[in-house]
Formats: sequence, structure tokens, C-alpha cells
Amino acid sequence: MVVVAIDGPAGAGKSTVARALARRLGVQYLDTGAMYRAVTWAVRERGIDPSDATRVGELAARLSIEVGLDVVTVDGHDVTTAIRSREVTADVSTVAANSDVRSDMRRRQRAWGEVRGGGVIEGRDIGTVVFPDAELKVFLTASARIRAERRVLESGGDVDRIEADIAERDRKDSSRSDGPLRSSSDSVVVDTSGRTVEAIVDELMELLATRTGTERR
Repeated sequence: MVVVAIDGPAGAGKSTVARALARRLGVQYLDTGAMYRAVTWAVRERGIDPSDATRVGELAARLSIEVGLDVVTVDGHDVTTAIRSREVTADVSTVAANSDVRSDMRRRQRAWGEVRGGGVIEGRDIGTVVFPDAELKVFLTASARIRAERRVLESGGDVDRIEADIAERDRKDSSRSDGPLRSSSDSVVVDTSGRTVEAIVDELMELLATRTGTERR
């Protein structure tokens, strides 16, 4: 099983780079953040307090979540657009900090990789916890301001407010006790500021070729 783990904070370019790399490699891609967003959407739909760890954990275990390349479903309902709402974004860090939820999502993520013989998997704890033996571990980063400006270009909004939201999300994700956002000691840290997706993917392809070549010898 060959896994490329791509971690990093919100807005660093994980999804864009991971999708492009998966296409270049001809393998499948999994956005694990969409899984936590799917749980968060379900929590809100049912009127459950996101901080109610027991109820949220029990709900997560019952959900049927499918994350495809362009479609995300929860119990058969298309939630692709709904999970990107500001309301879900505001609560996802709380839900993602739930240890029961994380345990269940990690089990699903590992099963996804095993069934497919690996792939490009992005999130916040893929290289540190989910697949610590990944062939290549990448930690993408950029300043909160640059990430906010990217969000404004994508969907509009006030850059100062978005920057503040991103900084708060970083704080929550980095300070949680279970699977905090951080780069592992053997991750390749890549600053995406001012770089094209193609250039980043070229760099990762070279790194992966070196790693797999070393393994063969």
C-alpha cells in the first residue's frame, strides 16, 4: 500500500494539490476533512450540541458517509455544498476534536486506503496518526493572510474577518489533545505562497520517485 499523506491548515491548498497529485499518479484521492464536515452537518441537522461528546460520537458511528471526488453523501443525501457552509465551518473544529469521532473516522480512512491499495489522502493528522508509515508525508502551509486572500478570491467576503476565522481555526486544530494539527518530524514542509499547483506537484513527484526508488534498492 502506497500512501501519500498531505496535511496542513485550512486554506493552505491541500485539496487542490492533493487532487492534482492524485491525477498525475493515476491513483484515488480522499479528503478526510469532508468526512468531519459531513458529521458536523449531520449534528446540526439533528439539533445536537456539537460539544455534546457522547451524542455526537454515537451519531458519527451510525452515519453512512461517502466521500467521492466531487460528491459527498450522508445516509444517501448529497451534502457536497452544505458541508462547506459557514455554519458547518464554525462547528467542525469542535466535532473534529471529539475522540470518539476521530477514532471512527480514522478507522474508515484506513479501510479506504487498504481497499484501494493506497492513494493521496489529505487532512490534518494523516501523516502523524492515520498513516504514520506513509511513503511520502507533506505538510502544506502559508500565512493566515495569504490563505484568507485565497478564500476571498474563491467565494468573496471580508478578508480581515476570514483571516481572523482562519487563525482561530488554526488555534483550535493545533491545541486539541487528539490528533492535533502539526507536521511530523519526517514530513516535507512546503510553503505554497506564490507557487503554482503544477510546480508544487512537480516537486512532490520528484520526492516520491526518490522515496520509492530508495525502497526498491
